[in-house]
Amino acid sequence: MIDHAFTGDIRGAAQDPTYAGALSFMRRRYSKEVAGCDLAIWGVPFDLAVSNRPGTRFGPQALRRVSAIFDGDAQFPSRLDPFETLAAVDYGDCPLPRSDLHGCAKSIEDHAAAIIATGAHLVTLGGDHFITLPLLRAHVARHGKLALVQFDAHQDTWDDGVGAISHGTFVLEAVREDLIDVERSIQIGIRTVAPRDCGIAVIDGYAAQELGVAGVVQAIQARVGDGPAYLTFDIDALDPGHAPGTGTPVAGGLATETALRMVWGIRDLDWRGMDIVEVSPPYDHADATAIAGAAVAQHYIQGLALKKLAQQPAG
Repeated sequence: MIDHAFTGDIRGAAQDPTYAGALSFMRRRYSKEVAGCDLAIWGVPFDLAVSNRPGTRFGPQALRRVSAIFDGDAQFPSRLDPFETLAAVDYGDCPLPRSDLHGCAKSIEDHAAAIIATGAHLVTLGGDHFITLPLLRAHVARHGKLALVQFDAHQDTWDDGVGAISHGTFVLEAVREDLIDVERSIQIGIRTVAPRDCGIAVIDGYAAQELGVAGVVQAIQARVGDGPAYLTFDIDALDPGHAPGTGTPVAGGLATETALRMVWGIRDLDWRGMDIVEVSPPYDHADATAIAGAAVAQHYIQGLALKKLAQQPAG
């Protein structure tokens, strides 16, 4: 039987062929019933806050489609099927009111809060980077102030006025709203010059290359410490040669392999949620960007599974 996205359990691998069947994220069952789940994955198809090329509204569809290559086998690098450990659903997409930007922000926050309230860990497929602001509001309401770990080419601290809806201002807005602990927050891969750093540590693109994977992982761990954290991964942290399908590409970024090893290296931090944003399929080639984005989420999910396994009693 195929179409695991409709007929399957919330645990275990699917057997759908990669070229057929309903395309949920990693073939997880579509469901609005989140109670009892460890993990909920959903999409926020929003790109009305971009400053350059649009198209990230199609990001969740693309990330789901390419994720079909991951499910059905043990996953690399954990060599485990994370869904043997994690009960997970694909919640579908966030409803977004047309022609109402503030209404979109409220819908993202409200629906995220409802999912988080069930106790499920939320992984979000974007969407442009503005969506992280309402997501942070929902997570902070549940967990308290969070460290922000941000992979990105941009610091997103531009000032377009209080309450601005822009993918380039969400970090400044989050600081203004006291959502993030700036002294424990860090940005990796930055390759543009912003007007301020808001007290957040920055490892720019060149420094990341010089430090290497181990050095960057160590710096993130030292900065974040043992407190709760949120991961936001803008796909333009990667070099355009690896991820051409994004709205504001900047040369000189990370290789996909390097970024995945960094994400894997910080899997033991106290994560409370994550998002992958700025995947823009109209500018992608051979699904390279979407595959990279799906792999980031897949690595993160494997980390959650390993953490839950480690907490289970022996025997």
